[in-house]
Amino acid sequence: MTPEEFRKHGHDMVDWIAEFLEHGVAEQRVFPETKPGDIRAQLPEHPPTEPESFDAVMADLEQIIVPGLTQWQHPDFFAWFPSNITYPSILGELMSAGLGINVMAWATSPAATELETLMLDWMHELLGLPDRFRSTSERGGGAIQGTASESTLIAMLAARWRATGGEVNATGDTTHLVGYCTAQAHSSIEKGFRIAGIGTDRVRVVPTDDEFAMRPDSFADMVAADLAAGLTPFFVVTSHGTTSSMAFDPTPAIAVIAQHHNIWLHVDAAMSGIAALAPEHRWVNDGLDLADSYTTNPHKWMGINFDCNLFWTADRSALIGALSILPPYLASEAAQSGSAIDYRDWGVPLGRRFRALKLWFALRTEGVVPIQTMLRDHVALTQELAGWVAAHQGLDIVAPHPLNLLCVAHTDGDEATDALINEANASGIGLFTRTVLDGRSVLRISIGARATTRDNVVVMWDRLAAVADSQS
Repeated sequence: MTPEEFRKHGHDMVDWIAEFLEHGVAEQRVFPETKPGDIRAQLPEHPPTEPESFDAVMADLEQIIVPGLTQWQHPDFFAWFPSNITYPSILGELMSAGLGINVMAWATSPAATELETLMLDWMHELLGLPDRFRSTSERGGGAIQGTASESTLIAMLAARWRATGGEVNATGDTTHLVGYCTAQAHSSIEKGFRIAGIGTDRVRVVPTDDEFAMRPDSFADMVAADLAAGLTPFFVVTSHGTTSSMAFDPTPAIAVIAQHHNIWLHVDAAMSGIAALAPEHRWVNDGLDLADSYTTNPHKWMGINFDCNLFWTADRSALIGALSILPPYLASEAAQSGSAIDYRDWGVPLGRRFRALKLWFALRTEGVVPIQTMLRDHVALTQELAGWVAAHQGLDIVAPHPLNLLCVAHTDGDEATDALINEANASGIGLFTRTVLDGRSVLRISIGARATTRDNVVVMWDRLAAVADSQS
């Protein structure tokens, strides 16, 4: 492709994206009518022997790929969690691809490293996080990771290093370590324990209360039992907005216990932490002043396109101790003097994308006011929807709903709830996901897509209620 062709196709593709987001996505089914293997069957089995035109590629994109996608930007998307995008973040992603640089060390891209540090400090300020996480603090700082799963893992590795005085790097011995979370914690927590060599047998699942939040007394009892058994409690995860139920663990109480026993406290606010951009929702940060690490995702509810996860720690020395390896070809005077950050020491991969650019583009060109407005609208819509559900005789609300997730079950039992979910998804009412809370089948309604309006929620509810009525 020549520069001239790149210019033409690039302009055409930007026009296509804008048209699709403004009009085309709503014309698609939110979930495609397709079966496994259908998409591949429409594409050639073998690679082309000669280059094809870009127009031919775009034609297949429009006719085969797009109709086979789950449309996360659709106004009727109520599944899983939001995964919003905005125009500035798309342009930032494009510019990152166009610049083609690697942010693995200050020496490999000084401006990219320093912009990333600044973006973590900007977001630190906008979210109202404790001073101990800021890059200018004595021991804290942050980095952009790909996902909250990565942040959980690196927090676990830092905790493992601290609990063993660094010996784990040499011996790999983790047999005495034990960690804690609830059954509501994200699946990435268990995966992290596996990857870190702790194993699921050394994970204590702490009981929860009626609101699906961790019980501090149970946590304290488990820690005491493990200490008595000669084990080393080293890591606990509290969730600020679980995926299944949006439960908020009582981090302030858990933090006191964790600090007393020198247990690393990691707070996972991947889905809901962005709510703190609206000052009235800063309560989602309760307890962070005693946390060792914290993570949240701008690529969910904020509108920064995937992937962009923010990770902060109050103990950068443990993080770097766990992850830093310095071959001669990566050594630099700036890093060795301590005057610069090498982000390769702050995560699993060596190579790193220039993710800070899309965050910078979005914050500079749009600011936080449109995001705050969107957050408030989604929370208000969720509360309004909760009122409608509460008045419906055939449906129950089965979990607290402080933000933008409503968990609903049919009063006739699990079969009726599952049938409601299946019919709603199949008929195109919207896209919903199922979970299980206290053994009960639950329909989750997550209101967080940027394009979702009150009209979309009203239409969705009218149709969902009609299906529920027909089942009674």
